[in-house]
Amino acid sequence: MTTRGRRGPYAKSAAKRQLILDAALAAYAEAGTRGVSVKDIAERAGLTDAGVLHHFGSREALLTAVLEARDIAAAERYGSDREALWNPEMLTDNAATPGLVKLFVDLAAAAAEPEHPAHEFFTERYRILRQRLSDAITAETSASEAMTSDASTAGRAATEPAPAGPDDRADWAARILLAATDGLQLQWLLDPSIDMAADLARLRDALLPVLGGPTAPGEGGPPAQP
Repeated sequence: MTTRGRRGPYAKSAAKRQLILDAALAAYAEAGTRGVSVKDIAERAGLTDAGVLHHFGSREALLTAVLEARDIAAAERYGSDREALWNPEMLTDNAATPGLVKLFVDLAAAAAEPEHPAHEFFTERYRILRQRLSDAITAETSASEAMTSDASTAGRAATEPAPAGPDDRADWAARILLAATDGLQLQWLLDPSIDMAADLARLRDALLPVLGGPTAPGEGGPPAQP
């Protein structure tokens, strides 16, 4: 009976949080370039501003949860396998919700401060994305690397510095692709004529051959955005 009694309030609280997050995502989807306030979210959820913040603790924590909910929704829609990282539809979807893109850019910059509520979220998010991208790049290039002739290595001058290992190159490429993604999002906010997906696809296709592999699978799409 005790367990059953505790479960009710917790379940109601979780349901209320989800209601608020759904309302926030819907508000951002419809807002375009106009900002979304806590009041907008509260009205859509049928709550007061204070009621919304009560479930998250602060405005910054609420906005962090909104971005986390967006990531979860994207993972459910596109999956989390290797091919999903190159899906161009992800950035196309981002372009349809400029308010969320701006929220991401603004919150990511603020989260550089260790005490910011979003600091842990972004730190862990980038760590996971770097690893997933690095693994995907390594998988794409490993087959090509295996076919490389030993003669090319034997013919290298003894004084020539040894190239970085595959893992080092893949980690570097992952960082570059993520940095380009964030930078292009900022430029796109200032100039919506920029085609983020196409630019990242070109960068990806330029990087992979240099790393020793073919172009990525699928239709030439870029890595998944954040």
